[in-house]
Amino acid sequence: MQQEQQRAMVNEIVAKLTSECWDKCITGTPGNKFSSSESSCLTNCAQRYMEMSMLIMKRFQSMQ
Repeated sequence: MQQEQQRAMVNEIVAKLTSECWDKCITGTPGNKFSSSESSCLTNCAQRYMEMSMLIMKRFQSMQ
């Protein structure tokens, strides 16, 4: 049961990350590949999002 909850949480984080970072970084119609600025933006956005998610999860765990 706990593994299913963790899997659902990871899926939710990935979906939110994808949506947020895509909306922030991809400003035009995507072509065959991302521009260097789009690629850099996506990388930085994903890294920040994951860092914040881990920080939030650690805070919740410490409160229990």
